[in-house]
Amino acid sequence: MLKTQKDKKLQNCFSDNNKTNRKKNIIVGLSGGVDSSLSAALLVESGWNVEGLTLWLMKGQGSCCSEGLVDAAGLCEDLRIQHKIIDSREIFEREVINKTTESYEKGFTPLPCSMCNKNVKFEEMLNYAINKKEFTHIATGHYARIKKSSSTKMLDCEGYKFKDFLLLRGADENKDQSYFLYCLTQELLSRLKFPLGEMKKEDTRKEALRLGLRTAQKPDSQDLCLVEHYGSMQKFIDKHIETKEGDIMHVSGEVLGTHNGIQHFTIGQRKGLGIAWEEPLYVKSLDREKNIVYVASKSDLFKKEAIIKKVNWVSIEEPKQEIEVEAQIRYRSHPVKGTLIPMKNLDNPTTIFKLIFKESQSSVTPGQAAVFYKGEILLGGGLIN
Repeated sequence: MLKTQKDKKLQNCFSDNNKTNRKKNIIVGLSGGVDSSLSAALLVESGWNVEGLTLWLMKGQGSCCSEGLVDAAGLCEDLRIQHKIIDSREIFEREVINKTTESYEKGFTPLPCSMCNKNVKFEEMLNYAINKKEFTHIATGHYARIKKSSSTKMLDCEGYKFKDFLLLRGADENKDQSYFLYCLTQELLSRLKFPLGEMKKEDTRKEALRLGLRTAQKPDSQDLCLVEHYGSMQKFIDKHIETKEGDIMHVSGEVLGTHNGIQHFTIGQRKGLGIAWEEPLYVKSLDREKNIVYVASKSDLFKKEAIIKKVNWVSIEEPKQEIEVEAQIRYRSHPVKGTLIPMKNLDNPTTIFKLIFKESQSSVTPGQAAVFYKGEILLGGGLIN
């Protein structure tokens, strides 16, 4: 029986006697934040038989940690749905923490969110749903969209052979998270729902308040859970990688100062260098073998092309000839026009691609993702080498 005002607001979110619920079974990934909470509530409200699933990734503070488990469990109690917890700390340690550490040690700037989406979150959720058998779909609170290729008119693109399901940007340009989802497969897209894909961020708060969700006014989490958990990426790095002093050198060959580890620097960085020069200097490259941080003026940071490896083609078949794309080389950057050219890889049968920008780009950073779009359709993406 509904007793509280919050219970009354949630009344429309469930129906114990709705027979159609048994036919529409879905697993919703719950972090304990407002976005995933609203996703679950909207699915319940629309008639899905929902079960909440939380992956325990780390112990401590943050939406991916034990703190988030409490809010996720409470939400499921409010919605009167089952809540399950999977202890994913071991796989998260192996696939995210260890690989992030290795990348920094090599002088790369990794993308932990994509690592986590590919090898932890969606993999764990899909396996859980398959093992449960009665659950046909999974859902998350990401701001992205999925459409069948047969339902869109944007398929008259030369050189593209579209797959059955297309991954699209979220309707909210400022919140779009498709960049982090370039590793998704067609199997996942066929089972995946993004209830917030068509919504603006400000509307999610209003909807959460309308439904009386306990997380409605909870502050947004960091884009990167490692930052949220450790306090900063700097603290994460200090905990996992030993310091090693080396030179900060101008590209002309002049030593300008010292550093305590290349892992503390990223391409394009200006602040925190601790050096003096007649003009502002930026990190141009990192030499792991010599343990040198090379710096230069901003004009020296521009590049016309980049090599892209480990490419996953989400919405199209792997192109066999060059294609025109709109490339996004950082999460917060705007897509830029370029040409993508497949190249033979003699050491590995996997195709690598050369990305040639129409206009030279600054701070092209090894380890970050280059994600390719055609309008709002995410074609695929890979790692800048």
